[in-house]
Amino acid sequence: MGQAVVAGIVTAVVGFTSSFAVVLAGLDHVGASAGDAASGLLVVTMTMGLGCLLFSWRTRIPVTIAWSTPGAALLAGATVPDGGYADAVGAFALAGLLYLATGLVRPLGDLVRRIPTALANAMLAGVLLSLCVEPFLAVVDQPGAVAPVLVVWLLLLRVARRWAVPGAFAAAIVVIVASGSLSEVAGGDLAPTLTWTTPTVDVATMVAIGVPLYLVTMTSQNIPGVAVLGSFGYRAPLAPALMYTGVTTVATAPLGGFSINLGAISAAISAGPTAGEDPDRRWVAGVSTGVTYMLLGPLTALVTAVSAAAPAGVIATVAGLALIGTFGSAAASALGDDGYREAAAVAFVVAASGLTIAGVGAAFWALLAGGVFVLVMRVGASPAPAAR
Repeated sequence: MGQAVVAGIVTAVVGFTSSFAVVLAGLDHVGASAGDAASGLLVVTMTMGLGCLLFSWRTRIPVTIAWSTPGAALLAGATVPDGGYADAVGAFALAGLLYLATGLVRPLGDLVRRIPTALANAMLAGVLLSLCVEPFLAVVDQPGAVAPVLVVWLLLLRVARRWAVPGAFAAAIVVIVASGSLSEVAGGDLAPTLTWTTPTVDVATMVAIGVPLYLVTMTSQNIPGVAVLGSFGYRAPLAPALMYTGVTTVATAPLGGFSINLGAISAAISAGPTAGEDPDRRWVAGVSTGVTYMLLGPLTALVTAVSAAAPAGVIATVAGLALIGTFGSAAASALGDDGYREAAAVAFVVAASGLTIAGVGAAFWALLAGGVFVLVMRVGASPAPAAR
């Protein structure tokens, strides 16, 4: 049991420290204030912690709930809503409603599964590209602040891959301390607080942010999360998990809760052999993950304040480094499928272009362009002749 408890703690600590910067960057980009971002980080941390605890305890399998890192990255690359953060909050709520509907209406889930994985991954890779280049642009502008973070990340990637991004964040803390920026934090209020933003309904923002947020979370998080648990012999409670994540996302959207989902990468730690030899006891790791997340929740105001005080480019560097692995996996999956390679390439370049049409951003148009390409190339086409 001790091994499972430790695995759960590692799952939560690595999951939090390796991608919180992406969450803050995403919320900031769509108009959240520092207080709004801190509130959002708090509610997603607490709701995913509660989800890990409840599902693992009741199902006796190591279920992990996580925030949608690809979804946060999508926000960081999205078109800024004309109506500000309130429009984005409305889009968060729409994504939550769609998760709930998918959990309740099975045909909707089946329809999502029919979206070519290559196209969804191409859209994600295109969105991530601009974020992943940030560390290398920043090191040119701020070499003294950014280079140490890059060096620590690279060295840890070689000797302790799992801790590379947390180590980069630790290096960033050293840089922030050395810069003297923490004096701005010391006098502030670091108690966790919730801020309310009444959502507004803007059709363009719903299409540009809400729908892609739902699709990228389903295709790159929920569905892979089921597959990861299945690879260790567990049957994931997908429908109940979608209902939980849908209800909590809708309920917490005004507080900044942008999206939570079944864990994929985190599931590999808490459901695998690192959580113990006995698969029937690994559920303890899921409980431990949940408890650890809930203990980390009150620290979110401090984390947000430290991030805000960082020298220019440092936190963007941590966020970009956190997403390089995701970018590589998405790009490989998108372009590795011979049957969809050209369509995926179209979706990728459209997403990476950052174009905006009628207030709707590139993520939506990328999926549309890739889908149209597939239809034009395949509808009515004769099957290729069999090789002799």
